Amino acid sequence: MSSNKKGFTLIELLIVVVIIGILAAIAIPKFANTKDKAYVAAMESDLRNLATYEEQYAADNNGAYFPGTATMAAPLQGFTPSQNVTVTAVVNAGPPQSWTATAVHSQSAKTCNNSTGAIVCS
Repeated sequence: MSSNKKGFTLIELLIVVVIIGILAAIAIPKFANTKDKAYVAAMESDLRNLATYEEQYAADNNGAYFPGTATMAAPLQGFTPSQNVTVTAVVNAGPPQSWTATAVHSQSAKTCNNSTGAIVCS
């Protein structure tokens, strides 16, 4: 009488656990980087939308822009940024009058600026 025991040996199970650990060590930093890219994309989008609001406001108010800080809970002149994003607009005295803006995300260390008409994130 011979008995056939089926199953995995301890070595086989340890090898599988090590392989899963290596894959997790590679995947987790990539996922964190992807999340930060999404936060930056939200800040850039909000700065583009703010530019539209600023120009619409200036067209209705003889070229004057509006300053202030906008959050999702506290919109500014009808502009509401994305969740967890705070946008601060500053009016620069002219002539001609201009504006700059900064966007920060509460879960990202990066900041995006729109001071030259081009959005720069660092």
